[in-house]
Amino acid sequence: MFDGIQRRVVSAWFPRLASDRMLRAQPLAGPCAVTLRQNNANRIHCLNAAAERQGLQRGMSLSEARIFCPDLQSRAADPQGDQQFLQVLRRWATRYCPWVGLEGDDGLVLDISGAAHLFGGEALMLADMRQRLTRAGFAVRIGLGDTRGAAWALARFGEGVAAPGQPLETLGPLPVAALRLDDKTLTALQRLGLRRISDLAAAARAPLTRRFGPGLLMRLDQALGRQPEQITPLADPPHYGVRITLPEPIGLQGDVMAAAARLLDQLCGKLKAQEAGARSLCLTLRRVDQEPQEVELRLARPLRDPQRILPLFETGLREVGAGFGIDQVRLEATRVEPLPVRQISHVSSDGKDRLDDLISRLGTRIGIDNIQRFLPADSHIPERSFLIAPAAYCEPAGPWVALRPRPLRLFPPEPIAAAGARPPGQFRWRRMSLTTARATGPERIAPEWWLDDDNWRSGLRDYWQVETRQGRRLWLYYTPQDPGWFVQGEFA
Repeated sequence: MFDGIQRRVVSAWFPRLASDRMLRAQPLAGPCAVTLRQNNANRIHCLNAAAERQGLQRGMSLSEARIFCPDLQSRAADPQGDQQFLQVLRRWATRYCPWVGLEGDDGLVLDISGAAHLFGGEALMLADMRQRLTRAGFAVRIGLGDTRGAAWALARFGEGVAAPGQPLETLGPLPVAALRLDDKTLTALQRLGLRRISDLAAAARAPLTRRFGPGLLMRLDQALGRQPEQITPLADPPHYGVRITLPEPIGLQGDVMAAAARLLDQLCGKLKAQEAGARSLCLTLRRVDQEPQEVELRLARPLRDPQRILPLFETGLREVGAGFGIDQVRLEATRVEPLPVRQISHVSSDGKDRLDDLISRLGTRIGIDNIQRFLPADSHIPERSFLIAPAAYCEPAGPWVALRPRPLRLFPPEPIAAAGARPPGQFRWRRMSLTTARATGPERIAPEWWLDDDNWRSGLRDYWQVETRQGRRLWLYYTPQDPGWFVQGEFA
């Protein structure tokens, strides 16, 4: 800290972050709880003020809580969403000071040293912070002290302000739990009669160190300012966007491609530094008349190679109208995924790269979601033995495993006129008269009882591979419960 500036730290604790965020998105009247599934039971994760007044506590099972409060409303917890929203609050808090970090899963810590006078003093700054958060629907408890430990203790156990240079006078009456100690240490201190921070500060240090180790006194010294404790602000996520302003308007496609190539080199340099790759890019062309033209590109795989990305913009640029000219070009990676550096080996991956480039090129014409591939599925039912998924968002899976041969073409069952449990010698299918030359089977397939499928309500199916004298190789099945024959596929 700079000479002459007293260090001051603010801790903002959101005791009901999960429930406040939920109620902010969907207001509810009355007691409300956010539940989290733990050990095959739904337990209370967070409560609103009305539920706390009913005597409910965190950690209770939901069934137990409904006994005490029958009209309790509950919603499932979203820890990931809570952490993302806490990041939003962290960015918002930079309006007070540049040094803002996270304090656990439900708090913020701010180093406001030298910044309070910009808001008229510490009291006005804290009042403005509390007013804005309360107006947004969040319960907050704020502590201010010379150290991070003192601010944390005051936010959670006192919600007050420690005068500069006098931390012990304010922290002394607080319980030892305000020192961020583990439960085992707190229980042992209670048995020794050390219940408050003032009691711990007055006790002999050597016996405490021998019994509890250096961690106990380290927390005490951090709270009182005898040992430093840093506040590490989180860095803002990298922004993958570059632009160029042209001295003279351009209108030829070759000139636009040259500008895009220059921007791609800069953007891919940023992606490489972060070991990331772009999955979608947006090229914005600002015309002289201020009307922007956008060309969006979606890739089959994360890329950061300018030579592979640049040709994919050609199709979209053909449809762009330059008007009176383009004076600014901006390129942004709107979706980014991790792309670690790969070890170079003698095994070439050119084939896979060419396939990815082909999918990306076709995707610029017909839409990348329209390019699909078949994937094997874990089911012995013919209709459920495969999945169809967009090729850009999945890897080829395999190998395809089938205990019996499967037809190349599979279609909905088509009935044929036949009798008996064995394949017919002659039958008509699709207006063709066919004669059986050889039949292999049967392969009995039972329905998957846990799935509701109208096509399999008839029960068992006995499948046969039938070769006809006319050259057709068909896949027929017979239903014993409701006697009948059907054709469902054709081999190559």
